[in-house]
Amino acid sequence: MLKKQYMSACAVAVLALGLATPALAQEAPAAAEATTQDSQPDNSRDDIVVTAQGRAQALADVPLAVSAINASSLERSGASDIRQLAQIAPSLQVSSTGNEANGSARLRGIGTVGDNPGLESSVAVFVDGVYRSRSGIGLNELGDIERVEVLRGPQGTLFGRNASAGIISIVSKSPSFTFGAGGDVSYGNYDYWRVAGNVNVPLSETVAARVDGVYVSRDGFYKDVTNGGTVNDRNRYFLRGQLLFQPSSDLTVRLIGDYTKRNEACCAAVYIDQTVAPANRNLLTTQNPIIPILTALGQPTAAFSDPYSRNIYVTPGRSYDGKTQDWGVSAQVDYDFGGASLTSITAYRGYYNYQASDTDYSKVDILYRAPGPDAGRRQFKTFSQELRLQGEAFGGKLDWLVGGFFANEDLGVRDNLKFGSQYGRFAACRILVSTPLAPFASPSSAGCLSAGGRGALLGANGGAGQFGAATPAIIAGFDRLDSVVNVGDTRSTYDQNSKNFAFFTHNIFEITDGLKLTIGLRYTHETKKLDARFGNNNTFCPAQQAALSPFLANAGLAAIAGGLINLTCQGNSTSELNGVSINDKRSDSELTGTGILSYKVTPDLLLYGSYSRGYKAGGFNLDRSALKGPIPAFATATLTAQQGAQALVRNLQFDQEINNALEIGAKYSTPGFSMNIAAFRQKFSNFQLNTFNGSVFLVQNVNSCATDLAGGDRDTSPTTGSCKKGDVRAGVISQGVELEAVIVPIREFSVSAGITYAQTKFRKNLIGTSNGAPLDPALRLLPGDNLSNAPEIVATTAVTWTPKLGGSGLSGLFYVDGRLSSDYNSGSDLFPQKEQDSFFVMNARIGLRGPNQRWGIEFWGQNILNAKYTQVAFSSPFQADGPGPAGVFPATSYPGATQIFSAFLAEPRTYGITLRGKF
Repeated sequence: MLKKQYMSACAVAVLALGLATPALAQEAPAAAEATTQDSQPDNSRDDIVVTAQGRAQALADVPLAVSAINASSLERSGASDIRQLAQIAPSLQVSSTGNEANGSARLRGIGTVGDNPGLESSVAVFVDGVYRSRSGIGLNELGDIERVEVLRGPQGTLFGRNASAGIISIVSKSPSFTFGAGGDVSYGNYDYWRVAGNVNVPLSETVAARVDGVYVSRDGFYKDVTNGGTVNDRNRYFLRGQLLFQPSSDLTVRLIGDYTKRNEACCAAVYIDQTVAPANRNLLTTQNPIIPILTALGQPTAAFSDPYSRNIYVTPGRSYDGKTQDWGVSAQVDYDFGGASLTSITAYRGYYNYQASDTDYSKVDILYRAPGPDAGRRQFKTFSQELRLQGEAFGGKLDWLVGGFFANEDLGVRDNLKFGSQYGRFAACRILVSTPLAPFASPSSAGCLSAGGRGALLGANGGAGQFGAATPAIIAGFDRLDSVVNVGDTRSTYDQNSKNFAFFTHNIFEITDGLKLTIGLRYTHETKKLDARFGNNNTFCPAQQAALSPFLANAGLAAIAGGLINLTCQGNSTSELNGVSINDKRSDSELTGTGILSYKVTPDLLLYGSYSRGYKAGGFNLDRSALKGPIPAFATATLTAQQGAQALVRNLQFDQEINNALEIGAKYSTPGFSMNIAAFRQKFSNFQLNTFNGSVFLVQNVNSCATDLAGGDRDTSPTTGSCKKGDVRAGVISQGVELEAVIVPIREFSVSAGITYAQTKFRKNLIGTSNGAPLDPALRLLPGDNLSNAPEIVATTAVTWTPKLGGSGLSGLFYVDGRLSSDYNSGSDLFPQKEQDSFFVMNARIGLRGPNQRWGIEFWGQNILNAKYTQVAFSSPFQADGPGPAGVFPATSYPGATQIFSAFLAEPRTYGITLRGKF
């Protein structure tokens, strides 16, 4: 593993050589219609215009940390969705896990793990001013793009939706009043095909139309050895149609409709060994008692070696088939009254995704979602309306803006997660091999108990039985657990409605020539209502509880009885919940905003300092496992199951996330050289963390205590480590420095450079809620460590050369970019087995273009060095520690040799050819 000092030196060397971030957006102002992006030279140094502050401004005049990436840069890098933007934006990182709907974007090391649709994104995604409900939705094709603006830090004033860590704003190409058409066709390895086209037609002097379309097909990166075929394939298309109505210079109306459909198999994972992280050494050998169980139940030994072979062993008959549809319509109206201009954005969007899965990622049938519309389905229906009125006063000394926003969102989740046909046998064996009863384990026998073992248990201690009079009941408990097969959710539903309204103002005061004060405020109120109904046919759970619960008070029997109950009822999978419904409601009100003091020292140099406060709404954990602790008992002597579940519904709530941030920066811009630098410190209160503990997903707010907890946040007890409410403080700190630079010594050649140093850490003495409740023991490794997927150092690279070739109008294209990342932990619980070593990813493109770039041919490669790294590592489902002292599964002991880990791998090397044309 590279040391931090080496990484620092390496990154600085990369910067010094001028090999780093993307060529930043370099387009003419939107108002200057005569110059379009298509007609600009590759390395044009026209003003970079962005709308990061709700009005069109030159990037060099915006006192914010903003990266703006234009269409040419996106095209050269091969980026077609937000995931690939990370290659050319050093502060951005994007990863996806068991479903691409779960894609998570991070800025400055901060993001939201996306496996639970109840959590909104810390980094919000907007397309043409319209909020996308979760950042994973941005993994769709984007079509022809004018530019992408990446705003770093809390955005607590403008935009339709607050964001605690940053915003990715995507602006598509608008219709124009000049006819044009273009397209490209690409072919690459893995039988990759991508066909894209666009047509722009002026329908009259006041109306223009544009249509963009993309079709993508590709084989998957993983080979399903068991069932044949591949997983993580591409089969999608995208259409967007637009109308531009401009009857006068004062009024512009832009109508947009888009539709995306994906029918793909996603997302596979592999077991990881010491080639990924040294802490995995010997975890995939027979020294680990889990491995013999898996192999005895049918898992090939080849599955435990060479994760980058990308061979997977799916349970026969199981699949990862899924479907996604994403569509929407929007209308943007801009009207200039003379003294002020009004912008209205009205939108309605629909989205749904469902994804079947072999959820344990092995050939052994432990956990699965059957294909169909109930397979982890999530559906969003969102109406939004934004109004902004902006103008000037006092002779131009005040640039004012006021606005309002309203959104009504319906989220529906459907699930059919079930235990597989071998779950009960596997779970029974897991208990046995984690106890002194390991010699009695027999994966081929009922209850995983060999015939000799049953006899020994019954005949031990002079005939009284290993567990005394309880021995027959304990043996029956193993047999009952063995019977837990193909049961679980029949159709569980979670319906959430969110109503959000906000009022905001953003004002720029010119105090003296060059000295400006920006004040922004926003009041947001949001109400969420949850209605859930459960369908479950696991009748073995209540039977196991009834038979074994009396032994929980016996210190000698509690562990074995608790383990049997917990594994039979894992994640609150119980027929007690069948037909049970729950409901709840929560409201948040927050005042956020920003204050910025900026000074234009010279026409080329801007200095600024800012304070900003961002907000992300609280919500509900849309997972039945969060209703209760390790042993579900919804029905008691005094409560029905309905009443018991409703009494626990508050356990699903988590609080809003707040970011208070300071930033100072400088921007220097001349025609041939520009540089931006920003230093920041961000403090997150109620940080929303979602993590998989090997059995269930936990959603936990994270804070810190100002007093010493004496290790109470790092032990295995769920009750130690509490804090007085008055001592609660922010639990996550993100601080560092960002640097971006672009040099264009000649028209045909540009070098851009960038580096981000971000120390993104949990504080020590961590607690859970703002009331000072203890941290969940599964998160005991967090205090004082870095956040997951948060490398301290990232340097990116981009060099472009487009030489003229003779006097015939031909030109060449030579392009290379790269991303150097220091090491980080890719698991949100920070187990050492999930560490990712430093790596470097390089893309390249070489081509020949005709006169005025009317045609082109390009040869390209992505990840041409075939860097091997993981997106996210995780505890293999149910393949972790056995029952602990209180029967909890998995155990809360430090991760040892009785578990294994899996990972979602990053994409391998790809290469191909692209033909382009336009007229």
